[in-house]
Amino acid sequence: MNDPFVIGGKTYASRLLIGTGKYKDFDETRRAVEASGAEIVTVAIRRTNIGQNAGEPSLLDALPPSKYTYLPNTAGCYTADDAVRTLRLARELLDGHELVKLEVLGDPKSLFPNMMETLKAAETLVQEGFKVMVYCSDDPILAKRLEQIGCVAVMPLASLIGSGMGILNPWNLQLILENAKVPVIVDAGVGTASDAAIAMELGCDGVLMNTAVAAAKNPVLMAQAMKKAVEAGREAYLAGRMPKKLYAAAPSSPSGGIIGKAA
Repeated sequence: MNDPFVIGGKTYASRLLIGTGKYKDFDETRRAVEASGAEIVTVAIRRTNIGQNAGEPSLLDALPPSKYTYLPNTAGCYTADDAVRTLRLARELLDGHELVKLEVLGDPKSLFPNMMETLKAAETLVQEGFKVMVYCSDDPILAKRLEQIGCVAVMPLASLIGSGMGILNPWNLQLILENAKVPVIVDAGVGTASDAAIAMELGCDGVLMNTAVAAAKNPVLMAQAMKKAVEAGREAYLAGRMPKKLYAAAPSSPSGGIIGKAA
């Protein structure tokens, strides 16, 4: 089946993107990522060592950049200026790496995106040559504006970061999907495999998650489940589900040709 998943001009086999934070150590991170089959891994530049702290364990040793595409993100940034500075640092640490995830948060309690600052940062980063994947609200108008600015993917939240509440507004996601000409990747709020499958069944191009795997009782097993869920959801979307009906128009089993009871 020819079903390419292209981000920033590169084709990937897996539509699952996975975060590298919140695991107990880099070994568990490595095992979970391997089990997920993900090829793109996110890394919080402000929280994870990728070479900026010499002499300390580095994520680069557990997940070599030769095997994975790193997606440095701006987790913990609350202004456009902070986000831009963080991603400039990431580009230096990763030898000119251009694919990045932009997120500018509104407050530390909800971690809801500050869309005014996000738009501002996106414009600057695109002008500087970054390939920006952007965490955003599920507002279809703002998602389209981010695409028009030049972001290579829009990443609307399903629900609040780390909440595990799943997809709370599938209708807004559908509006974003109908109008988007870049990949739409659900980001934040996934709690279990069924949430990931639903996102893919809606037509989303991919799913990004971290806490759903890292906070599971068995992260490696959950990573395996998420891999299967994303694949199954995508296949169901491509297959085209049957229409929903209040009543079946006809029984599942054929009624014609049934041999009647003998008189």
